[in-house]
Amino acid sequence: MYEGSNKKRVKVEIFGDIYTIKGDTHERQMQLVAEYVDRKMQYVAQRTPSLSLKQVAVLAALNIADELFTFKNDYDKLVQILEEDNK
Repeated sequence: MYEGSNKKRVKVEIFGDIYTIKGDTHERQMQLVAEYVDRKMQYVAQRTPSLSLKQVAVLAALNIADELFTFKNDYDKLVQILEEDNK
């Protein structure tokens, strides 16, 4: 979601704040990504209400990054299995 002249703009709400995000992807995908981030932040905040907004954002980002690394590792393992099967 980088700025540029041909980018789509979508207004989204994340953790109570409105953001205008820009990107090359479909508007619905940008909305879904924002909703996902919002859900993660809400989850972290509900589990530990004493956290600051910054702490909520960082912990949500860490949770999302952990999911990404897990999916990437699983994907890499599947690719390796498929490559071995095709030998």
